[in-house]
Amino acid sequence: MALVRVPRQLGRPRIRPETVIADKAYSSRAIRTHLRRRGIRAVIPQPADQIAKRKRRGQAGGRPPSFDRDTYRRRNTVERCINRLKQWRGLATRYDKTATIYLGGLHLAAIHIWAAR
Repeated sequence: MALVRVPRQLGRPRIRPETVIADKAYSSRAIRTHLRRRGIRAVIPQPADQIAKRKRRGQAGGRPPSFDRDTYRRRNTVERCINRLKQWRGLATRYDKTATIYLGGLHLAAIHIWAAR
């Protein structure tokens, strides 16, 4: 996360994302609390067992966390891009010893995908 830079029209680039889009595996209370403390909006669907537990508790179960379906649907585009990159064997296996070599391979694979279009 330290390398993420979101450019702006004016001022320094943002290093804190506005929204985190994740799958059901990251729907724990600890993750949601951490994101809330940092002022980051979470778009994470709840698993069926968490929904059932909240309903069983009735009014004490609290309000369900907000969920934006339209934003979550855009996650599919990113997932497909990552899957295309992972078709390159060097990225999928992560045999590279240093982060700079891995990042170079990532750039090379992205250029290869872009050039094929």
